[in-house]
Formats: sequence, C-alpha cells, structure tokens
Amino acid sequence: MGKNETITVTSPLLPSLDEFIPYLQQIWDSKWITNNGQFHKQLEAALAEYLGVEFVSLFTNGTLPLITALQALGIKGEVITTPYSFVATTHALWWNGIKPVFVDIDPNTCNLNPDKIEAAITEKTTAIMPVHCYGVPCDTERIQTIADKHGLKIIYDAAHAFGVRVNGESILNAGDMATLSFHATKVFNTVEGGALVCHDAETKKQIDFLKNFGFAGETSVVAPGINSKMDEIRAAYGLLNLQQVDKAIEARKKVAEYYRAALRPVKGVRVFDDMPGVRHNYSYFPILINAEEYGMTRDELYFKMREQNVLGRRYFYPLISTFDTYKNLESSTPANLPVATRIADEVICLPMYYGLTEEDLERVVGCIVK
Repeated sequence: MGKNETITVTSPLLPSLDEFIPYLQQIWDSKWITNNGQFHKQLEAALAEYLGVEFVSLFTNGTLPLITALQALGIKGEVITTPYSFVATTHALWWNGIKPVFVDIDPNTCNLNPDKIEAAITEKTTAIMPVHCYGVPCDTERIQTIADKHGLKIIYDAAHAFGVRVNGESILNAGDMATLSFHATKVFNTVEGGALVCHDAETKKQIDFLKNFGFAGETSVVAPGINSKMDEIRAAYGLLNLQQVDKAIEARKKVAEYYRAALRPVKGVRVFDDMPGVRHNYSYFPILINAEEYGMTRDELYFKMREQNVLGRRYFYPLISTFDTYKNLESSTPANLPVATRIADEVICLPMYYGLTEEDLERVVGCIVK
C-alpha cells in the first residue's frame, strides 16, 4: 500500500475470480442454488477432512450454529460463559431464553478461567460456553473435568479457531459441540457463513433438521427448526478458499513474528507468544497497553493510529457484560470480572491479514514505537 493509504485491521481472503467463474457456471447450468447441493456436500466433506473432525454442518453465518447447538442439546436455565467475546456468543443464549453467567478470564490467554468456573455453578447451571479467544485454545481438559463433575454440557465458540490444533488434535473435537464462523473477517471465509461440529451421525442428522425448518421429509417436520442453510454460491467460494488457506495462515504467522520482534522491547506494550504444541492460525494480533509504563492510554494510541490511517480495533471493548441487555445481571459487575475489565481497557488488535507488505508493517509499528 502507499504511505497514505488506509491499512485496515483485516481484509478478506478472496479466491481467484477466474477460478470461481467456472463454479458459478456449473451452478447456473444446474439451477440448483441452495438446499444441500453438490458444492454444499463437497465443502462439508472437505472441511471435515481439513479440520480433523467427523461431522460438519454448514450454516449461513456463525451465530446460527450457536443458537442451534443450544437447541440440539436442550440447554436451559443458566450457562457459564465469558464477557470477553463478540456479542453473538451471549446473544445466542439470550435468544434461547437462557441466562448467561459471566466468569472472569485468564490474563495469559484471554479465555474463560477454569479456576473461576465452579464458584459460578448453581442448581440452574446446565452448560458451559467458553470461547477460544483469538484462536488461542481454552484449557479444554480442565473445563471437561469440571463439566463431568457437575453433569454439564460444553459448547465451544470456536469462531476464531479455524484449523487450530493442540498436539496434532483439532480443538474442535473438545466438548459436546463446537461452532465456527466463516465471516469475511475470519482466517477462512465464505463471505458469510459458519459451521457446527458434532461427534456422531445421529446428532448431525438432528442439526441438519434444525437448520432446515425441522423437515425430515417432504411432509414430516420433526422439530421447530429455522432456515440457516448455506447456499451453493458460498459453498463453491469456500471450496476455493480452502485450497489457499494454509498459504494465508503461513503469511499471517510471518506478520505475527514481525510484530513480536518489533514490539517486544517497547516498554508498556505486551505481546502474546505462541503456545507450545499448538498449531495457531494467527487470526488476530492483540497487544495490551499499560498506560503508566507506555506513557499513553490505549485509546490515545488507538486514535493516534487512526490519524495515520492505521486502523486497529479495540477487540473486545466494551465487555458484553456492560451492554444494556446484560449489565444488570449479578455476574456483570466489574468486581466479578477484574481481569476482563482491565484487558478490555488495554487491548488493541493490530492489522492482521494475508497481503500485508513489509512497508505496511513498518507503518503499523511506527505508530507504536516512539
């Protein structure tokens, strides 16, 4: 980019238009544009293989899999979750008539802190909904131990965690279900889209009923489902993007390495390192600003960057627990969420995407290094 052009916080990974057109021609020729067509089936199979999971159900966005997972598991009452996420996580609970119970996060991962979960469990608790924040894996073993002890289900919001593995195993296999987002801002996108991962064929069948009005046949409706199917055009787009996602992740990794090397020496700026044994996807690059040490608040830096046409994002700020819908919940107080409250006030996610040049990265770093 030119020295005055805007560097956005993200940019979508796009398939080759020349390669996409023949797929569109097939769709036009077949006149089959939705309802479990050939590209939909191919993408589900290709994603299951790539992600290392058995059963993938495609959705039209990343929020509907969360809503559907709660329906499929019959979750009611209260669900323990994180305030440090995108609002869709908690909205999915609210839409199902479920009360979110917020628990503080771990300062080293920004994920739900397992040490805080058990104290939040009541007789109304039925599930835990953690988020693999920024694609960083939750402590799935400890969370599973707590869930087993108390008879709770686990749904992982893995919107950020496409392709992430721990010691070679997909993190999507943890818990009872996991959901993905394929929004344009994600590492892998289908423009809009998402998926729900489950572990057995019967559950996959139930999910597929729920995302298609509950139809089990032409005249048989077995559940009060909704319409959340992915169409053929986006499925074809996804098949092409899947062919280049590894190359994109490798480019993101180099961006992360550049940022770490340049920013680690800066007093008052905290960067996060890769975790041992984890295949990261580098979906985001958050930094934390300690105003006292850095000499400038997070917001002052954020607006300084904007003045130089570098668009970071205060992600996640403000906390979900501060929004009107949730702020009066007992678990929403800052005293209950001290770490999440602090990090929300310190975080900036730097530009991170395939296609950033060294000149772009120098401009980003130049805004931060004084």
